[in-house]
Amino acid sequence: MEVTSIHPAVAVIIFDEEGRVLLQKRRDVGLWGIPSGHVEPGETVEAAAKREVLEETSLHIEVVKLIGVYSDPASQVFHYPDGRVVHFITTYFSAIISGGEVEVNESESLEIKFFPPSNLPSELLNMHPNWLLDALAKQEAAFIR
Repeated sequence: MEVTSIHPAVAVIIFDEEGRVLLQKRRDVGLWGIPSGHVEPGETVEAAAKREVLEETSLHIEVVKLIGVYSDPASQVFHYPDGRVVHFITTYFSAIISGGEVEVNESESLEIKFFPPSNLPSELLNMHPNWLLDALAKQEAAFIR
């Protein structure tokens, strides 16, 4: 199927004090993934990351590090159930929680939960396992994939 649009996006990985990763079960596709979303017109990628996490989890965050920028169509083209095919250019950050409590925003998420990296749900969005591996690599320089 042909790509119908290209969108700037952000993704944010958040670990808790036990080293578990925060995942959201997305309402739009019913799959688990790292909190992520579109960059709005006039918004910086950092502001988009903070807004998306707040909208999806009710958590306030502070961006800590740029993990990478992802544009490879092999992993960044997403097929929505409604037939749209979108190529995302994703800026991926790690962040820490600076306030709030995890709360499901029912318009965005079905569930939000921390998982040990060694025991992730099987229904993950296709690009997210690679994003997790890059975050766990703790590489100083950002990945460009």
